[in-house]
Amino acid sequence: MTDPTRDAAFALLCAVLDRHRPLETALDALPPVEPRDRAAAHRLAAAVLRRLGSLDAAMEPWLKKAPPIPVRHVLRLGAAGLLLLGTPAHAAVATAVTLARTNGLAPFAGLVNAVLRRLAEAGPAMLQELDGPRLDTPAWLWASWGAEARAIAEAHQSEAPIDLSLAPGAAPPPGGEALPTGSWRYPPGTRVAELPGYAEGAFWVQDAAAALPARLLAPTPGERVADLCAAPGGKTLQLAAAGARVIAVERSPERLARLSGNLARMRLAAETVAADAAAFTPPEPLDAVLLDAPCSATGTIRRHPDVLHLKRARDIAALAEQQDRLLDAACGMLRGGGRLIYAVCSLQPQEGPERAAAAAARLPLRSEPIAPDELAGQIGEHLAEALTPQGWLRTTPALWRERGGLDGFFVARFRRL
Repeated sequence: MTDPTRDAAFALLCAVLDRHRPLETALDALPPVEPRDRAAAHRLAAAVLRRLGSLDAAMEPWLKKAPPIPVRHVLRLGAAGLLLLGTPAHAAVATAVTLARTNGLAPFAGLVNAVLRRLAEAGPAMLQELDGPRLDTPAWLWASWGAEARAIAEAHQSEAPIDLSLAPGAAPPPGGEALPTGSWRYPPGTRVAELPGYAEGAFWVQDAAAALPARLLAPTPGERVADLCAAPGGKTLQLAAAGARVIAVERSPERLARLSGNLARMRLAAETVAADAAAFTPPEPLDAVLLDAPCSATGTIRRHPDVLHLKRARDIAALAEQQDRLLDAACGMLRGGGRLIYAVCSLQPQEGPERAAAAAARLPLRSEPIAPDELAGQIGEHLAEALTPQGWLRTTPALWRERGGLDGFFVARFRRL
């Protein structure tokens, strides 16, 4: 019998590693499968992508020569089950052998069986002998993170928890931990749609770091605010919940539809516009603009380990050019004295501090530093180290390690001259 979880996980690995498709896109393209099998396949594939270097190194002693790529994927799935997810040895080996046979790889079934049995004998402890953070991180990323590289890479070794932002006045679902920022944190793998209050619009999923840009914009009721590159809509929801008159601009019609669905579930209102934010002109000058720009997303590797395998160093220059164009457009939308938040979920300096410094030098913008007292009482001492000398905010997955970490975000605030 086939195993729908392993079949789906195999399809996901092939999509990401062979066809270079984002994991979420590949997940949406799967054939119909039971929700539980779909979730399990996603978790298994993500575990492989997160620890790919370590898994390959663990198998290397028992491979006399490199197997074909599809066979290696089968081995990786079996190894992840054995060494990372606690799958019983007999089940991990048997399902991997079946997976090989049902995907046209029957001549390699004996190899799969032999290698995974050796791994089962060695046990998960063998991973502790490897330098997992270094093996699982592409060299260009490790070099770009400088002195913080090991701490960041160590944080990427574990699955991320689930953070929720609450609607005004809503009670948090049971089983969560209150964070100093106001978000609520739940264990990895939490089925959000099954939590009490989901259908009623009591909360939405949003990493605690991703919730900071809108809070630092500090919208007031009635202000005219644009959320650029807005999907999936977490920041739009924050701005609308604060009473701002929000225009949510998103280029992708599919992603805009998802944003509209989130607004409907939360019973919040915002004007949605399908447009390239770099070419969008609001009907009147705005009080504030929030630009969470498209970026390499290296700050979200904990949640999206496919980023490790899809992004390349050469991608950063093109993204930086796009970010400059968006900053130019965002500045042009503001009235005099209007506020601009620039944010990226990236750990790359070219996309964060370098873009902010260039914008301040090029545009009629004055940097408005984030003051420590804005964070005290809201974030507390745990994120004091996230403030840069320029008054910008830079979170990394290495922060809040005792609580489960944070996504990597860069945030700069400006005022239009």
